[in-house]
Amino acid sequence: MQTIAPRSRVAPRTSAAPRVWRLLLVLLAATGAFLAGAAPASAHAALTGSDPRQGAVVESAPAQVKLTFSEKVAMSDGSVRVLDPAGKRADTGKTADLGSNTYGVKLRPGLPDGTFTVAYQVVSADSHPVAGAFTFSIGAPSDTKVALPDQEAGGGLVGLLYDITRYLSYAGFIVLVGGAAFILGCWPPGAAVRPLQRLVTSGWVTLTGSTLVLLLLRAPYTSSGKLADAFDMGKLGDVLNTKTGAALVSRLLLLAAAALFIAVLFGAYVKRDGPEEAAEKKDLTFGLAIGGTVVALGIAATWAMAEHASTGIQAGIAMPVDVLHLLAVATWLGGLAALGLALFRTAAVDARAVRRFSTVAFTSVVLLAATGTYQAWRQVGSWSALTGTSYGQLLLVKIGLVVVLVGVASVSRRWTRRIAAEAGGPAPEAAAAVVVEQRGKQSSKKPQKKPVTVPASGEGAGGAGGDSKRSAQLARQQAAMDTAREKRVRDADPHRSGLRRSVLTETGVAVVLLAITTILTTTEPGRTEEEAANATSAAAAQRSGPLSLKVPFDTGGTDGKGTVQMDLDPGRSGSNALHVYVKRPNGSAFDVPEVKLSFTLKSKDVGPLPVKPDHIATGHWSANGVQIPMAGNWQIAVTVRTSDIDQVTVKKNAQIG
Repeated sequence: MQTIAPRSRVAPRTSAAPRVWRLLLVLLAATGAFLAGAAPASAHAALTGSDPRQGAVVESAPAQVKLTFSEKVAMSDGSVRVLDPAGKRADTGKTADLGSNTYGVKLRPGLPDGTFTVAYQVVSADSHPVAGAFTFSIGAPSDTKVALPDQEAGGGLVGLLYDITRYLSYAGFIVLVGGAAFILGCWPPGAAVRPLQRLVTSGWVTLTGSTLVLLLLRAPYTSSGKLADAFDMGKLGDVLNTKTGAALVSRLLLLAAAALFIAVLFGAYVKRDGPEEAAEKKDLTFGLAIGGTVVALGIAATWAMAEHASTGIQAGIAMPVDVLHLLAVATWLGGLAALGLALFRTAAVDARAVRRFSTVAFTSVVLLAATGTYQAWRQVGSWSALTGTSYGQLLLVKIGLVVVLVGVASVSRRWTRRIAAEAGGPAPEAAAAVVVEQRGKQSSKKPQKKPVTVPASGEGAGGAGGDSKRSAQLARQQAAMDTAREKRVRDADPHRSGLRRSVLTETGVAVVLLAITTILTTTEPGRTEEEAANATSAAAAQRSGPLSLKVPFDTGGTDGKGTVQMDLDPGRSGSNALHVYVKRPNGSAFDVPEVKLSFTLKSKDVGPLPVKPDHIATGHWSANGVQIPMAGNWQIAVTVRTSDIDQVTVKKNAQIG
């Protein structure tokens, strides 16, 4: 076994453990504040159209209300509610999938005139809640007594708890998988080290507990937002029938298998330490490696099957890529956590673990780069989405943190080279490092303290009973002295101290990086955000484009017949350009003495708003800056005068905006 001996100069140092814990607590507090201050997660499915459309005024009640989303959503009876002006249900409560991401709910017969509110709350294909509301009117708009709850789906206290628990579940997975991989693949003797045992076990406990909490919080997270609903067994049963519920239950079953893996790793595997049991331990190592890999793949798949990777383009490729990405993250960062713990809490690490973890870390970084590039292309899709959407901006922050993490890892590599060079051992080839020491070995030339001797049986005033107690006390003192001496040796090595600082910095960056990753999983991907925005803009352009009307007129006098064509551009609320063309029955330009118009929105008691266009050419009048204050069904009145005494006013309704 190749080891690196401690440096010769030994100087007492204060313990670094309190500083380590203080720094980690500060990082965790900052991460919590970042999570708490983050805006609520954007919906991953957007409402791109409806029938009746938002703000529309229809003459009679439709048979049903239709909603069109940017992607497929999970919708149950009651997910869409239509409320009349008095706040009473106007729908039958039965929703139907009409195809092409369109869903409908039938309305009751005999509905009164007035303004109706459509409120919807569904779950997008990647497990995130989507909620919203809009209004339309039958006959004419009216006052409404509908008061929608302030609680937004996925927000409030339940949303905060859900997001924090998701973060803890990722952290538990990373520590569990990465710590076990470090022990089994890089440093098998570490299976007998109590701090590493506690690390892996705490990862399992964290992941199991957070999975149970996610399962309980799922119902209020996607529906009412009330914490009390977490304990409603009926709603929990509904959750179990969803894709996310099935994924969480599958994760719990796989964690039961992971518990067996941990028991064998820290039990039977540790006990087989003798030379005569080498073959048996080798077989056990192979079995643990295969079984652990299968369990880790399964747990990672529970995220891939229920979140971003399971929907959108190339889902069949994205899901296995997502699994590999998660495993690479866990192997790298979880191994880093185990490495840091070994640096601070143990006195000896096998030198071969250096090279093994170096190779594993380097492979993980390469795999992360490849899978991350594919995921970024799939979720963002364009340069504009990379800089112009929340997902793209968070992704840029994540990329920056990964670059910083790799840079700090290169510093760790330099410290490792120096330590390895002093010991005469080879330097590792990848960006990961471990200090290697031999327990109990001293290179200091200072005189060693005289060991404490234990009196023989029967010697001394205490007799046999006193000797036994005295022996135990002296053994404890000797163990404490040995531990303190080893710690002073470790802390006196400037190379080891430098490496511990760099690894601690890596761990701090990894904590923040994990927070950014968690927020990314609850943020609408840039590709779907842009697609939804484009679909919404296209729908808006189709229903509120330039307005063109043709109306015939007859003033009753000689040469009093013709047609008026009115063009309003862009045909929306705000400033518009108006052009009026008057033509004779044969289509030639008709230069009448006067043309004037007015706009009236009777539903809002707006108008008439007079407009007198300027005559600019034969049969052509124009006016710029015609203000339409709001969208609605406007009545347009056109007055045409063909002589001093002959004139007529024609009216026509048109939707503007």
